[in-house]
Amino acid sequence: MTRIELAPGYSISRIVKGGWQLAGGHGAVDEAAAMDDMDRFVDAGVTTFDCADIYTGVEALIGRWLARRRSAARPVAVQVHTKYVPDLDRLPTHSRADVARGVDRSLARLGVDALDLVQLHWWDYDVPGYVDAALWLDELRRAGKVRHVGLTNFDCARVEEIARAGVPVVSHQVQYSVMDRRPAGAMAAACAARGVGLLCYGALAGGFLSERWLGAAPPAEPLENRSLVKYRLVIDEFGGWDRFQALLTALHEVAARHGVGLGTVALRWVLDQPGVAGVMVGARHAGHLDQIRAADALVLDAEDRAAIARVQAAAAGPAGEVYALERMTGGPHAAVMRYTLNRSG
Repeated sequence: MTRIELAPGYSISRIVKGGWQLAGGHGAVDEAAAMDDMDRFVDAGVTTFDCADIYTGVEALIGRWLARRRSAARPVAVQVHTKYVPDLDRLPTHSRADVARGVDRSLARLGVDALDLVQLHWWDYDVPGYVDAALWLDELRRAGKVRHVGLTNFDCARVEEIARAGVPVVSHQVQYSVMDRRPAGAMAAACAARGVGLLCYGALAGGFLSERWLGAAPPAEPLENRSLVKYRLVIDEFGGWDRFQALLTALHEVAARHGVGLGTVALRWVLDQPGVAGVMVGARHAGHLDQIRAADALVLDAEDRAAIARVQAAAAGPAGEVYALERMTGGPHAAVMRYTLNRSG
């Protein structure tokens, strides 16, 4: 599996196993099976895992898996990325002590001496404190509790503001797919100028970018989980179901030329974008490994890229800054968010 140096001396697999699907909101989680699947991902070369303090139970699950690997003397090094996401209603009183408690909690859940990467999210720019929070995370990096500091879902101005404050940001986690190209251009350029790698989620749009939906009718309401609701909204922003079907058709034709699935092409497209260091795959089980291996090996040519670009050129959106739609209070994208998961979890 292809690897990249995210920071000097710190290497990750370019395919990263996402953890949101293990939080229970996508169906019951069989812990033993989930651990076995994580071992299979590592054996296949996917050694980097992404989770968050707000993914209920996931840090602790990965911690138990890491302990099992240690007890079995499994020698392959694993990288675990987590997030620090203070609850929205706690932002006005957010303090250095809150950051310290959050990091200590993640250390305890994961059962490690230092967190490989902590990615900061801040719900509301109108509440000051995100620069201080990043600086406090960097204090913990210098103290040895955190190895690297990253961000997630900030806009260009705030990425620059935090970097100018002296925080050595190594990564920025953003939503990026053949449908959602908001990180392209200004964000990719700003991060590249700072040596910040993009870590991308949503590359398969919660499973919508697959043969299952090619030629299918729109899914009936209510949708099965929040992930599907979230990415159905992205389809609407892209131009609606018919435009989405045109994209699936283009991806399918490219995939057929290479003898792979259309999801494989969608993953490869994101991996090939400027500034992209890694792509999260939210796989609930190891059955997705064949697709991941194929995406890692696939080489798209100019004809492939042009076929995809023709459909993208006719798309309506999503438009604007990274995560701007999701920050619009009262809007449909914001309605998917859960703002107090640390407390409720």
